Amino acid sequence: MSTTNIPPAQHELDALQTYLTPTYYLDSDHPEVGALVKRAIGDATDPIERAVRLYYAVRDGFLYDPYSIEFTPEAFKASTIIARGRGFCIAKACVLAAAARALRIPARLGFADVRNHLATERLRSLMGTDIFYYHGYTELYLESKWVKATPAFNIELCRKFGTLPLEFDGRTDSIFHPFDAAGHRHMEYVNDRGTRADVPFEEIRDAMLRYYPQFSSGVQPGGDFHAEADAER
Repeated sequence: MSTTNIPPAQHELDALQTYLTPTYYLDSDHPEVGALVKRAIGDATDPIERAVRLYYAVRDGFLYDPYSIEFTPEAFKASTIIARGRGFCIAKACVLAAAARALRIPARLGFADVRNHLATERLRSLMGTDIFYYHGYTELYLESKWVKATPAFNIELCRKFGTLPLEFDGRTDSIFHPFDAAGHRHMEYVNDRGTRADVPFEEIRDAMLRYYPQFSSGVQPGGDFHAEADAER
């Protein structure tokens, strides 16, 4: 059937539906996601306020843990991550995206390669590089535009590293500051990998195993990232 006579608004609605639908990874219809949403938004009814409350609930309610990566589909599901209470950047972006979809806020995932100067010595050694491939963030569709939200580093970890925590107002992009609280280089984006409606699991897994051969066994390295950050203060 021809779509030439469908108004632009309908095209937009059709496109946005993709970013509202539950998926295997962004399982926005799962009870764990629903419970998180209920706790996070309280009595808020405005979409912007709801999105902001969700952002802080994910940023600070889940520990950033780069040692929690598991190369299994189940480990990348939002509901699994919520149950664990911790995760790395992609995991936390998945939680925020799934929670937003549960509130009928269109959400998608964004990926980029970034150079991070605030990793611990042990993590840098394990990775063999200061580039984090497929760094994940969330994009939310609010007030007729896509807004970036990066909930990766919880406020406790930011304080350990002397890093300014990222704030989010629902209207402007929230991405990593280029400098830390002391004015030192923090993070820079070196390659934009675009946005996706769902987790490109196989693509991420293959890239991680290619760029970080130390993890090629698929076994978690273990460790306490927050304790390491404390030790290096």
